[in-house]
This record gives sequence, C-alpha cells and structure tokens, in this order.
Amino acid sequence: MDNKFQKIRNDFPILNQKVNGEPLVYLDSAATSQKPQAVIDGLIHYYQNDNANVHRSVYTLGQRATEEYENARQKVQRFINAKEDKEVIFTKGATDSLNLVASTYGEEHIKAGDEIVISIMEHHSNLIPWQQLAIRKQAKLKYIGLTKNGELDMKDAAQQITDKTKIVAIAHASNVLGVTNDIKELARIAHSHNAVIVADGAQAVPHQKVDVQDLDVDFYAFSGHKMLSPMGIGVLYGKKALLEAMRPYQYGGEMIDFVEKQKSTWTDLPWKFEAGTQNVAGAIGLGEAIDYLNEIGIDQVKAHEEELVEYLLPKLLQDQDLEVYGPHDPKKHNGVISFNIKGLHPHDVATALDMEGISVRAGHHCAQPLMKELGVVATVRASFYLYNTKADADKLLRAIAETKEFFKV
Repeated sequence: MDNKFQKIRNDFPILNQKVNGEPLVYLDSAATSQKPQAVIDGLIHYYQNDNANVHRSVYTLGQRATEEYENARQKVQRFINAKEDKEVIFTKGATDSLNLVASTYGEEHIKAGDEIVISIMEHHSNLIPWQQLAIRKQAKLKYIGLTKNGELDMKDAAQQITDKTKIVAIAHASNVLGVTNDIKELARIAHSHNAVIVADGAQAVPHQKVDVQDLDVDFYAFSGHKMLSPMGIGVLYGKKALLEAMRPYQYGGEMIDFVEKQKSTWTDLPWKFEAGTQNVAGAIGLGEAIDYLNEIGIDQVKAHEEELVEYLLPKLLQDQDLEVYGPHDPKKHNGVISFNIKGLHPHDVATALDMEGISVRAGHHCAQPLMKELGVVATVRASFYLYNTKADADKLLRAIAETKEFFKV
C-alpha cells in the first residue's frame, strides 16, 4: 500500500521542497493538511471563470457560482451520509460550528442547575464554548475522565451523564492522544437521558468513514482545512428538526425572508444560518477535496494510516528515553502520536526536528486541561495523513536519535 501512497504524495506540490536543506517531511496534518493540485486547480478555475456572489444573482456567472456552491453542499451530505442537504450548514470551521450550537441551541435550552458533559481530552474549541455557556447560565460543566491507557473512560461517561444532563459534547477523535471515541455509544447514553450530543469531528472526518445517521449524533462539526480543502470553510451538521427550531446565529443578508421596519422573518434551512457573503471558493474547494478523497477511498486512507502507526509506534515505545501518550496498542491509535523526549522541552525537540526538514507541532495543542491531566506542560506531536510514508517515519526516528545525541540525552 505504501507504493500507492508514495505516488499520491506527488499530487501535493508543497511537499516537493527542501527545508533547511533537507527534503520536507510534513507531520502536522492534525493542525492543517496540505492541498492536492486538484483542489488548487478547482480554486483557480472558480476565480478565473465563475467568481460571483451566490443565490441572489440571475446572471450567468452568479448562477454558475450558486450551482457549484450548492453542489459542494450535496457532496458533504453524501460524504457524511446526512439525510438531507438542508442539514449541512457551511461555517468558517469546526470552532465556528461548535460556537454556533452553543450560542443558539445551548442558549435556548440550558438553565441554572442543568449539566453539560464534555471530556478531559477536548480541544479548547469544544471546551470553552460550553464552559462559558455554563458560567452564563449557572449550569454545571462535568468532565469524563481517561482510563490508564489514555482512552475515554466509558464507565465514567455512564456515571457523568445523568437526567440533569442537557448537552454532551465530545471529540470523535483526539488531537493529542490518537484515540477515536465511541460516539455511537455516547449518543445512546445521552439520548437515554433526553440529552443531545454534539460531536467534534475535526480529527475524524479526514481520516475515517463518518456516517452521522448511524452515529445518531444531533450535531456534528468539522473543518475543511484538515481534510485537504482551503482554510476558512467548515461544516455543521444538525438534525433537521433541531436546526429548524433554533434561532439564527447571525443576522444580515442572505438569511432573511422578509424585512420590515420593526420585524423580520428568516429564510429556510440551511441558509438561515449562513448570513452574509459566504466563503464560496472555500466550499467549492471542500467539494474538490471530497472528490479527491472519494477517488482514493476513505477506507484506504484509514488503512494506510493504520499501517504507518503499526510500523512507527512500536519503535517509539522501544526507546526508553521517550514518553508516548495515548494507547500503546497500535490498533487503538490513529495517525496522531504525541510524545516527549525525557529531559528536553518539546519546543527544543521540534526546533531540532525542523533542522532536519521535519515539521511537527510542539505545545499544549489547545488542550491545556488534558496536559495537566497528563502531568506535562506540552508535548511533541507528529500527525500523519495520506501523503506520508514509512520513509517519513524512518526519517522521524533518525531525527529523534540525532536530537538525543545532540542534547546528550
């Protein structure tokens, strides 16, 4: 399989360069993915041929832009198996999507004494909106803990989610621990207590098949830029009945039906939540990215990443100078691997790896409560995607060894 994905690597022009005199090894796809030429070409085609505002124009360019924009929505619908395209809202990204739910559904349904349940592994984007909502509403924010293996503690989840719980918000996959959470079971538990479940899918949708109907999630958020598309475009999926009952998130053009001097009415889904000029090019780019992933096969992408982890993770675990976070079983680990070299600051490690042309992330990864839970200030994170190969993993291993030698670990 590695040979097939070695050829796929050639579709990404940015990877054909040297950094500090070394061939680039990009291992920060959990932060943002690189873009294939097909997506870049799609953006260029739109701006050179079809650039116009959508929905309101009757002239040809406007109609073409509208068709491409709405076609992208339908591609998203099919990619995540939403029941209707009206359940797909375009946003700026996962953060914007999660804030939309907190600021509309959350504001309307959370009251003093209610409970909101999240996990200790949440990215700040799926923590702070609920934290601040709980503060405003005098509700209680509760956390599901981890097992000793660094997985979500499902027994604790069953205890934390009670009849007082109104919202459960959980990452489908962790951006630090490399685990994929059982969202379907969490949805079952939440619904048994008449709570809704919000899933942060930013680290899941690019890497595995996601079926929102099968998961039975009420809301599902993800970003385009982590799945090969441009920055500034994201998606909120919501069940139609919930979205129809929610008030708009923002007000202005595009989301209205009629405006009078003292009152206004709102247009239908999904446009009720898409006020103002949208990121039309971003949506089209997301559609192109979905076409690209569909051509390869999302199951093939997942299998490739699993193969890389099965190759690399045991080698990292054999190094007694490394502390690796999350499950040590490759079968329970996705393409995100966080580690530290004992005695070295993660920023020093990341700088040393960059001198070898290897791009990794170092810091708290917007997950400070998790860092505290792990007993560290920060970690080094290497995150793999479809354009990475075993050769990249080997270069990382060599660079870690050279870093240890340089710092005399």
